[in-house]
Amino acid sequence: MKLKVLVCAGDGIGPEVTREAVRILTSVAEFGGYDFQFTDAAIGGHAIRQAGTPLPAATLDAALESDAVLLGAVGGNEFNSLAPDRRPEAGLLQLRQALKGFANLRPSFAYKALSANSPLRPEVTDGADILFVRELLGGLYFGEPRAWNRESGAAWNTMRYTRDEVARVAHVAFHLAGQRRKKVTSVDKANVLEVSQLWRATVIEIAQQYPGIALEHHYVDACAMHLMNTPRNFDVVLTENLFGDILSDEAAVITGSLGMLPSATIGGLVNLYEPVHGSAPDIAGKGIANPLGAILTAAMLLRHSANLEQDAQAVELAVRKVLEQGYRTADLQREGQPGQHVSTQEMGRIVHQTLNEIIDRRQALHAV
Repeated sequence: MKLKVLVCAGDGIGPEVTREAVRILTSVAEFGGYDFQFTDAAIGGHAIRQAGTPLPAATLDAALESDAVLLGAVGGNEFNSLAPDRRPEAGLLQLRQALKGFANLRPSFAYKALSANSPLRPEVTDGADILFVRELLGGLYFGEPRAWNRESGAAWNTMRYTRDEVARVAHVAFHLAGQRRKKVTSVDKANVLEVSQLWRATVIEIAQQYPGIALEHHYVDACAMHLMNTPRNFDVVLTENLFGDILSDEAAVITGSLGMLPSATIGGLVNLYEPVHGSAPDIAGKGIANPLGAILTAAMLLRHSANLEQDAQAVELAVRKVLEQGYRTADLQREGQPGQHVSTQEMGRIVHQTLNEIIDRRQALHAV
């Protein structure tokens, strides 16, 4: 198979973690005899320095001509004085809009090897496996009108959705729930927001097309509490844009670190893949960033763009085995806990070696 992947490493720790993700994808391609073609392009602060804009036309053109886009992270303190539409984050929002991916998938999985990293008790997190399906192109992030009137001291944003926007992301959530534990939790604030009342009514309507999937509703504030108290009760969590951003970050408590969370944005012209963590400029270049979120993001790319489910599972298994062997980057280390501290590059190398062993064994079994 042939796959064109545009790599936008971005800012801060983005290049460091993306490098390890590309190493994993390259290994999968070599073992499988796949033709993966990687092209680099600038985005965010790196693009501002190069071209004066957070999303150069050449980057956007290359993204639209690719089969998948792998992103590191964008952002940096040096750009905080710029107008919002000139900052690195604006390039990411523009890219999302151009690629038209409306469903952001954010898995949150409780690794037994990291149970001590979570402030939650192991008996609470053990077995938790949640997939957030976040609507990505609507809500407060994109709604109009929006403004900050500095003279009057007032600012406003608009949360806006149409029925069709809610329906299409709801279909994604119900479809994925059918491949998992067959339950969807829809999150809204329908007791006070009209847009949430539309959200709930539409989700109920779409649910009728999936009779085998259980549907429940939570207000966003109650959901935030239940995620911490009973995370195992959740399967697929369907949310609008802002709620999904906040709740999926909160779920990092279940995994033990924000650096463990991958994401995929699907449903548009080209799928976009990026770890959930930010650019973390304070640790950039120190070799201590956690590459596992980026590596798990590469697994999602294999699953959703390359349709290589077995290879995606092999990458996820390699990550789990490495954690079980006690290897830890700085964010995963806790005082008084056993574990071998490794750098960003070392963690990537160990996952790569473990993945090769898994694929070797798999190929040997197939050859028998």
